Amino acid sequence: MSKELRPYKPTHPGEVLKDELLSRKITQKKFAESISIPYTELNEVLNSKRPISANLALMLEAALGIKAYIWINMQSRYDLEMARRDKSCKLKIEEIQKVCAGFLL
Repeated sequence: MSKELRPYKPTHPGEVLKDELLSRKITQKKFAESISIPYTELNEVLNSKRPISANLALMLEAALGIKAYIWINMQSRYDLEMARRDKSCKLKIEEIQKVCAGFLL
């Protein structure tokens, strides 16, 4: 694993969605109703407590015109960065690298 510095805080795509709704002056409740999901589910996404799934990404694309792959890419990058920062994951990766060092010829 790379020893590169990671000084920034990863941005959950829900934060981007929250900003998008604010800029379009759409309330969370109205948006949840318009895409037929429970308000609590949307609120969890907006507060970084739930990921943006493929289904939700498609709904966002239909409602906002922002391509589904953009939401999925943001979620994937966020997930990878969070995994890189997870101490138990780091330890597992380092152990795998030691064990498999001979495979990298």
